Amino acid sequence: QVQLVESGGGFVQAGGSLRLSCAASGSIFNAMGWYRQAPGKQRELVAAITSGGSTNYADSVKGRFTISRDNAKNTVYLQMNILKPEDTAVYYCNARRYMIGGTTRDYWGQGTQVTVSS
Repeated sequence: QVQLVESGGGFVQAGGSLRLSCAASGSIFNAMGWYRQAPGKQRELVAAITSGGSTNYADSVKGRFTISRDNAKNTVYLQMNILKPEDTAVYYCNARRYMIGGTTRDYWGQGTQVTVSS
C-alpha cells in the first residue's frame, strides 16, 4: 500500500520561506509533485518533477519555488521562497505511475496547510 507522508507546512509572514517534504513508500514513481487547493478554488498544480529530474512549474510560482527529489529516499521537496498571501492553501503531495496502456495512477498525501500572512 502506497503512503505519502507530508511535512513542513505552517504559518509564515509574507516574504518568508517554507520547505515541504513528502516521503513515499513503495517503488520509485515516474513523477512526483505538489498541488494546492485554496478555499473555494479548484486544486491546481504547483510543481512536478520526473524521476529523471525534468521539472514543471505553475506560472505563479516560477522564480520563487523550487522542486527537487531524492530518488534514493523516494522523497520530494518543495522549497518556497518569497511567499505571498495568495500562496495560502492546503498543499498536497502527488505521486504518479505510468501504467501499461498509457494511463496513469495517482496517489495523494493527506495535505498540509500553508498560511501566509500579509
